[in-house]
Amino acid sequence: MAERQPQTIAVIGAGIVGVSTAIWLQRAGIKVTLIDREGPAAGTSYGNAGVLASGSIVPVSVPGLLFKAPRMLLDPNSPLFLRWSYLPKLIPWLLPFLRNGSRTKVMQIARSLSLMLHDSPAQHLALAEGTGAERFIETGDYVFGYKDKATFATDAFTWATRGAMNSPYEEMDAARIAAYDPALQGRFGYAVRCPEHGHITDPGAYVRALAAHFVTKGGDIITAEVTDLALDGGRVASVETTSGPLEADGFVLTAGVWSRALAEKLGLKVPLETERGYHIEFVNPSIKPKSPVMVAAGKFVMTPMVGRLRCAGIVEFGGIDAPPSEAPFALLEKQTLAIFPELTFDSTEKWMGHRPSTVDSLPLIGPFGTAPNLWAGFGHQHVGLTGGPKTGRWLAQIITGQTPNADLAPMAPNRFR
Repeated sequence: MAERQPQTIAVIGAGIVGVSTAIWLQRAGIKVTLIDREGPAAGTSYGNAGVLASGSIVPVSVPGLLFKAPRMLLDPNSPLFLRWSYLPKLIPWLLPFLRNGSRTKVMQIARSLSLMLHDSPAQHLALAEGTGAERFIETGDYVFGYKDKATFATDAFTWATRGAMNSPYEEMDAARIAAYDPALQGRFGYAVRCPEHGHITDPGAYVRALAAHFVTKGGDIITAEVTDLALDGGRVASVETTSGPLEADGFVLTAGVWSRALAEKLGLKVPLETERGYHIEFVNPSIKPKSPVMVAAGKFVMTPMVGRLRCAGIVEFGGIDAPPSEAPFALLEKQTLAIFPELTFDSTEKWMGHRPSTVDSLPLIGPFGTAPNLWAGFGHQHVGLTGGPKTGRWLAQIITGQTPNADLAPMAPNRFR
């Protein structure tokens, strides 16, 4: 017997994925409640680099990383950090993560990520239409800056993979860089301009504006932590929260790295880790690039935002509970000022958050498999903002009985069972 379309849905997690899911479900006529332990955009949806990175389809784990990683961990100028005390807990996740860096596997991952990301700016514009959040969306380029052409050549595999997935890009020498953006003159010897991208000028305000629109259209937002899920006849009947129980016809888990513990309560052990990401913001900066710039040597992004320059990146493995480390902040500031030594600013602001990363660098999107009225939308690693609107649209389609025009099998939540 076919499942009837649910009339009420509770979405657990109010980052960009959860808010997008809630809005698309609401537009389909479903009564939606959003639940979040801190409220909309309190985590990575606030602190990310803000790039609508349509071409970010190549995972962190690529051929050769297994041999490079130990050297990177010992280099104080490397963008890879590890809390060594966390290593024993990390190894069960890290080994399959590195094994998924083979050429064959990376191409498979890139193909799936391309389905989700290739039209990200258009998906954001469709989501934000009529919400008032449109003002935060800037469509345009994403620039990758290199020391010289030889350094660019060391990333040949990454650019070949993007080319194979029809992600357009244009190489620029120093003269063309200067003509493209005078703020970048003399900063890089070689660069790549990626069109059909964009950025959000204030990610936290953007997601909060979307959430506010959701409320004006009749949606509910509860600030509480979900502590358990109650089953009845194999279905999720309700969730237990710090504000009391909540019943609904269906539930969507979009709580990022915190989804792992709830998934385990329903028998789905997800190999999910946090890649701790950092940002430092320069408030009222004297210099801003016209487009987001990935500094290839430091693996961090400089994004022009409202009243500030946000520099975000770094990968640190250290779990959910440890406080931020000072070394990543210091490295981000050092590397930014090496590029813009004359930069002046009023103050700096710092942030650390958690990117939810699976061993195969693909999110979990679709039916959970352990209960017929439970769906997943988490594990987006570095591309949660980029892929959030389409993930929400796909989930709304699945929940309302439609079939998305994409092969979501590689992202099926039950692939880890």
